[in-house]
Amino acid sequence: MTHFNTAFSASSKSDSAFDDLTASLGDARPHPTEDALTQLGRALMTELVDVISDTALDDYRTILGEALIGAFHSAAGRIEREADRARDAMRALNRDFDGSEAADVELQAATANARSGEAATQACELIRDAASETWTIATGEVWTAWRGSRRGSHLTAAQIEAKQAIRAIRNRRAGEADPGGPIIAFRGAPTADTAEDAGRIFDALNWAKGEWPDMALATTGAKGSEKLAIKWAQQKGVKLIVARADFDKNGKAAPFRANDELIALEPEVCLTLVNSVAGVREGQRPFGPALNLGQKAMENGLRHVPIKARAA
Repeated sequence: MTHFNTAFSASSKSDSAFDDLTASLGDARPHPTEDALTQLGRALMTELVDVISDTALDDYRTILGEALIGAFHSAAGRIEREADRARDAMRALNRDFDGSEAADVELQAATANARSGEAATQACELIRDAASETWTIATGEVWTAWRGSRRGSHLTAAQIEAKQAIRAIRNRRAGEADPGGPIIAFRGAPTADTAEDAGRIFDALNWAKGEWPDMALATTGAKGSEKLAIKWAQQKGVKLIVARADFDKNGKAAPFRANDELIALEPEVCLTLVNSVAGVREGQRPFGPALNLGQKAMENGLRHVPIKARAA
């Protein structure tokens, strides 16, 4: 696979929202600054890549890199669940508050736990996102959360599970909150991973962003061309919606079930790349799931735009 070393913008602010949050907690112990946590994430990933490069462990580089990033993602999730429990306790105590000193102390403790948990969650996310950014710059690979949604930071845009986005669309129809801007769906061949493929994918996505500036990108996160699309979204700060193929549940039909989720998002346009545009490879066959998404788009009255090689 061809890698692209792209410089990401990662300038930190001295007075960040995270630093403001930690300063308001009233803890006598100092908190690491956002700059320090970001530098920690970069240093950890840089050290890992430097140590394993050109060694026998280089064959397992992707597993090790994703494991390091995933560890902080998992920690953020665990801490956030604890903070959610503290918020639930805070709401219950506030609802049943009787004005007594004991109830006031208990409410203040639950409030402090919820706020400190929020700060710790954000700290893990800052380390995770800095490590992920460094991983992409060093290797050309992109990391996405395997399960669940992920809120964004100044280093990354948010990532949303397709099922959650579909629920939001249904809620919107019922008169509830609008989930956000227009959605652009993309499916592409795993073999379409060359510089020429990247150029055509980026051209198509740049066109889409020009048409719908507040767009979100929906894809399955498969290797090859879809990873290139995710890299574009990260560079542009575009929200990502991931409809992963669940092979454990759906077997060989998983890529096509994932297409059903993409269609259910009601995208403004479905972009497809059925094979590499870098010349015709011998025996190259169109990528079935990408063809299927185009067919389903037309069957559902959605716009379909195939990505093709530049005209000679």
